[in-house]
Amino acid sequence: MAKPNYAFAKRQRDIAKKKKKEEKRRRKAEARQPLAESAPPPADETKAD
Repeated sequence: MAKPNYAFAKRQRDIAKKKKKEEKRRRKAEARQPLAESAPPPADETKAD
């Protein structure tokens, strides 16, 4: 019987955790995006020459 490869299992858990965290961060950023779009755009300083 083969012995378990704990390093591989840990790496897989870490990758899954990182992926889940990134997905959550991306969803939060998308949720904030519509709020930023509804605000008026900032004044363009390059036209004030």
